[in-house]
Amino acid sequence: MEKLVKYTVKERIAYITINRPEKRNALNESLVQQLKTTFYKAEKDHNAKVIVLEAEGEVFSAGADLAYLQKLQANTANENLADSHQLRELFSAIYFSEKITIAKVQGHAIAGGCGLVTVCDFAFTQTEAKFGYTEVKIGFVPALVALFLIRKIGEGKAKDLLLSGRLISADEALSLGLVNKIIAVEQLDEEVNQFAKQLCIETSANAVAITKNLIQKVQTMNSEDALIFAAKTNAQVRSTEDFKKGVDSFLTKTKLTW
Repeated sequence: MEKLVKYTVKERIAYITINRPEKRNALNESLVQQLKTTFYKAEKDHNAKVIVLEAEGEVFSAGADLAYLQKLQANTANENLADSHQLRELFSAIYFSEKITIAKVQGHAIAGGCGLVTVCDFAFTQTEAKFGYTEVKIGFVPALVALFLIRKIGEGKAKDLLLSGRLISADEALSLGLVNKIIAVEQLDEEVNQFAKQLCIETSANAVAITKNLIQKVQTMNSEDALIFAAKTNAQVRSTEDFKKGVDSFLTKTKLTW
């Protein structure tokens, strides 16, 4: 099988690299499967504390490739459902990861490629990058990403992007909350690496995992249930070793490196 995804770990940062630059890192069955498997690997890797999703070449990902789209037309209903679940599992692996995920977007992120950006916790991009969920323009539906995009930027803004299929600039992506920061392309690697290193040093992995779980769950609860769940989480965390270590450092004014 062609190796479409590279995986390296350096200084507790796992780098998952889409490696299909000759096809503008377009998604197909093999790439989705390899990305999913690699995210599972990073999740279990005790040497990795933060995950960076990046891509080779000038484009982050152009979405589904043409050969893949043609194949979908010949699929049976069951084959299409199974294929859809593969993408669902990939998005879930990223979004529900206990580790912080960062998208390093060095070029355009379109359709499914923009979906990958959406499900990451943070996204950093360069000035010239374009973003868009263009599915409706070819009679397709951005079904899987819709849930995550609505959570990320709200229903009204998500409708604008999902129903129009329009491309937006990095500046507009920043104003909408789709990305966190715009960086000159020649500085993108260094800025993302420094941010990831800072997270490794300054945050408790246990606290991060619990906080991510809290953020994900309270959104589907009513206010009272969410507050009860938050109170239980607050109480349970107080008995963890990381909490005791952090409080001791604060009280004794000693520098703590996680």
